[in-house]
Amino acid sequence: MIRILFLACLFCLGGCASLAPLSCSPGQQAMLVAELLFGRNIGDRLGVSEAAFGRFVDEEVTPRFPDGLTILAGQGQYRDTTRGVLVREQAKLLVIALKDEPEGRAKLTAIAEAYKQRFNQQSVGTILKPACISF
Repeated sequence: MIRILFLACLFCLGGCASLAPLSCSPGQQAMLVAELLFGRNIGDRLGVSEAAFGRFVDEEVTPRFPDGLTILAGQGQYRDTTRGVLVREQAKLLVIALKDEPEGRAKLTAIAEAYKQRFNQQSVGTILKPACISF
């Protein structure tokens, strides 16, 4: 019974980013900001070069979000639960502003899945936040 309640709560919370209406200033519109976190190690060493990441963006990201995006270089870390060790690696942070619609969310999922498959990654972190945006 507790599992059923827990799963029901998770299901209900799944769309929380779109539940709370934002009160945006004139000239701004309510949108989502997506942050995708890409680790660049393959195994214990850097495996996704700048050139390979650039090709990935050109082939997988830009066709899905041609209106614009931002890419930042970073350093990340995570606990590898299989080996029980802390792993530090170079990372890329991709930031995209998008309308809160199922099509956009599906595109984000497709990008994450393509990265995992192409570069043999366990995961791609995805953060969605409601925001007031103007360009």
